[in-house]
Amino acid sequence: MLLRLIPDNTQIRFMRLRTISYPLTIVLILASIGLFFSVGLNFGIDFKGGTVFEMKTMESPADISGIRTQLGTLDLGDVQVQQFGAPDEVLVRVQQPDGGELAQQSVVSLVREAFGESVEFRRVEVVGPRVSGELAQAGTIAVVASLLVILFYIWFRFEWHFAIGAIITTVNDIIITIGLFVVLQLEFSLSSIAAVLTIIGYSLNDTVVVYDRIRENLRRYKKMPLPELLDRSINEMLSRTVMTSVTTLLALLALYSFGGEVIRSFTLAMIFGVVIGTYSSIFLAAPMLIVLKLRPSAVTGPDSDAGDAPGEDNKAASA
Repeated sequence: MLLRLIPDNTQIRFMRLRTISYPLTIVLILASIGLFFSVGLNFGIDFKGGTVFEMKTMESPADISGIRTQLGTLDLGDVQVQQFGAPDEVLVRVQQPDGGELAQQSVVSLVREAFGESVEFRRVEVVGPRVSGELAQAGTIAVVASLLVILFYIWFRFEWHFAIGAIITTVNDIIITIGLFVVLQLEFSLSSIAAVLTIIGYSLNDTVVVYDRIRENLRRYKKMPLPELLDRSINEMLSRTVMTSVTTLLALLALYSFGGEVIRSFTLAMIFGVVIGTYSSIFLAAPMLIVLKLRPSAVTGPDSDAGDAPGEDNKAASA
């Protein structure tokens, strides 16, 4: 017996809900932008700069939790500890302290004294603000470039209505996800950029699947009113959309629960991104085609009214 989270032949009127989803989305976007400029992101070491220690422990595998606890007693601020390479190799990152070069030298001395001979320091490196600024710039360019490529691909693959709708919903997902980082003050690092790019890909995949079914139905039901056609298309893909989201969330929840502190902010952003991406593909991407005044004639393909229900001519005429 197959597991079905969504029953077959659902007839939910999603287009009626756009009077709620659009104002809600606008409020979330404005709140996210406002918080971004007023509160700001909690930038991690990758963007603020700091000191990197590459260490080899005497025991294998290294006790990551113990090292993190020991560093926590030194009151160094933001500290990241992760396995690096072999099981006994550890990478430690400590945020850049106030006080310039002397303060950084003090941090190096404190860490060396805390571990003494119990570890071998293979590399000690200072990441300055200039390098951090270059990383931030590169991350921004990566996000913008991905959006531009998406725009041109969908424009070529579908029509300009679909391209504009996909970009608007994808930008919505990015802005609201950034708002989550600001509200929860999650550390924003290079892994966060990776999370945003992954969310873009996931959200876009969901949107393109829905758009593809809409395009098929536009060719098939040329006389059906657009809101009704969009409802039909979303309902036809609802089971697939929900199943994909649920299975992805199960994997992410496992990573969030058991993956440790290092990837927690990444997985939390991904969990939120899957939810907001599913929401936007259903409640924003499809209704956006109504705003952009998509018509069946905009989609090329063989003329076919074979799937039109009886009386659909009258509905189209009355619309």
